[in-house]
Formats: sequence, C-alpha cells, structure tokens
Amino acid sequence: MTDAKPVISCRDVWKLFGPRPDAYLAGLDPAASFDSIRADGYVPAVRNVSLDIAKGEMLVIMGLSGSGKSTLVRCMSRLLDITGGVIEVEGQAIGDLSERELIDLRRNKMGMVFQSFGLLPHRTVLDNVAFPLEMRGQDIHTRRARAMEVIELVGLGGREDYFPRELSGGQQQRVGIARSLAIEPDIWFLDEPFSALDPLIRREMQDEFLRLQAMLGKTIVFITHDFDEALRLADRIAIMKDGAVEQIDRADRIVMEPATPYVAKFTEDIDKARVVHASALAMPVNGLSLSGEPVDGRKTISQLARVLVNDDRAILPVAGPDGALVGALDRQRALNVLLGEAQ
Repeated sequence: MTDAKPVISCRDVWKLFGPRPDAYLAGLDPAASFDSIRADGYVPAVRNVSLDIAKGEMLVIMGLSGSGKSTLVRCMSRLLDITGGVIEVEGQAIGDLSERELIDLRRNKMGMVFQSFGLLPHRTVLDNVAFPLEMRGQDIHTRRARAMEVIELVGLGGREDYFPRELSGGQQQRVGIARSLAIEPDIWFLDEPFSALDPLIRREMQDEFLRLQAMLGKTIVFITHDFDEALRLADRIAIMKDGAVEQIDRADRIVMEPATPYVAKFTEDIDKARVVHASALAMPVNGLSLSGEPVDGRKTISQLARVLVNDDRAILPVAGPDGALVGALDRQRALNVLLGEAQ
C-alpha cells in the first residue's frame, strides 16, 4: 500500500434480493443473522460490509461459493446497485453518479477481468484488445498503437493477428487482461480470472500478474477460492461467509489470530510456516542484548527453517528491508510455528 487515503471505501453495505428489499432493510436490525433474513424471504448477498482499500493495494477476497464475494465486487463497480450503505470511489459516492458519469468512471478508471474470457471470436487479438478504446471513441491509429503496447506487456507480441480459437486458454486469459489494461485503469477488478486454467498455466499467469502489478502499481480487488493463490498475491485478505466479511487482515495475522471460528476452520489446513513472516513474530527489542547475524523480517518461517534449526541463539535480531533492526525473534516460538507445539 502506498497511500493512507482509501481509493475504495465501503460503509455498512447491504445487497438484498427479495420482493421489497429497501423497505425490509429499513426495519432490519444490522446484527440480524443470515438465516433469520433468509427465513423472511430475502437473500442477504452482501451483509453490513465495511472496508477500505488503499491506493496500490491488492486486496484478495476469499470465501466458499455463495459467500458474497462476487456480489460485493459487482457492487464496488456498481454493476449491481446496493440496497443500503455507501460505496465511495476516490471520495465520490458511486450511488450518486448519473448513468453518464458511471459509464465515464468505468471507461476511464476501472478495468474488469472475469472467469469467462468474453473474447469476440470474429476479432483478432489486436482488435479484441483495442475494443474498449473503440467504444471510447479513439481513432483507429491511436487505439491500435495502445493495444500493441499492452499486447507486448502481457507477452503476446507476434500473436496480435491470431483469432481466439488459435490461442491456448492461458493466452486467451492474457488477451482478457490486456484488454482491461488498455484503458489504463487505476482500479482493477478480477473475479477468479485463473480458475479455469490448468495448474502450470495458472502459476505462469500468477507470475505474470505479479510482474504487471510491480510495474503498474494498480489498486486491485482479486477474487479467488485458492488460499495458495491468495498468499502469493495479496497485501491483505478478506474472508467472507454468508455475505459478511469475517476478517480482513494480512495473511499471517489471519492464520495466527483468526477472528472467528469460521476463519479458524477456513485456515486450519494452511501450513503456517509458509505464511508467517519473521517480522510478524518479532517482539520489541526493549533493551534485549542481541548479537550475531539478523534474520530477514520479510522471509517466512519456512524460508528460515535451516537457520532456526541450526542456530543456538534463544533470541535472534530481525532486520527490515533496509537492514535496520526492527525487532527480536524468539527462536522457540518460531520453531513451534515450523514444527508444531511440543506435546
């Protein structure tokens, strides 16, 4: 994250499906359970959600099927109108925007990639990528030049004259990503974009995505049901259940300090040593006498396994990205994360 001011802010957001959702919500106790709302004949697809997303942050939203994650993202882009609450994008309540203003926001600020590639089969890669710029009214030379830039960016140079049917699944997904990038969005919504790909291609696309994010610094909301994918990509993870956000935090805090029994159950099979970084376990120095080589606070306990097993110091200094001391690591506590608590 690079800026304290949120790019997207959700406050007490509800999305109800049912016969008279506005009237029903007006008399609803905000603490009402999912089951009680369902018993009244309504579906609380998003239930009293409040969260902020900072500039340059990648927030990954997770949850089982039907948890509300896709509905929440569609509310953030106002593909769905919310029933209650407020969603602001760069300080502007998007529910107050006129249709023209909303179209302008999507065309100029937002990029979207969904599970289905949605490519136009009768158009080449170049024309597919240039399509949103054509809808914006740009002249043919400008839009084709921009399309070629992003085609090269996603590694499809030389395939700009191919048709979708001539591409692999991974290549088609790259076309979808290139098309969303063509408008140079500040905000990028991705709804399980790699779920249809085989594991090898999926890994390649995650690598490509991380490369693009490092270059472009977009504000990203990324939906997945794969915790390993979330760990690779996320600055923070939001876990949803029955339309509500159960916990939103860094991955290491979620697995070490689950906020609810559901989050604990959701993460119980995760190898904590692969998730928890040394800096997350570091305690204040507070006059402790520290000596020897510090460990890198950015590394996970798993990455530090050999050091932890072979080192005989009880307390290890922890260094930040610039090499400065940021805390002290209790070696036994770290070993407990790595090997499990002694029985």
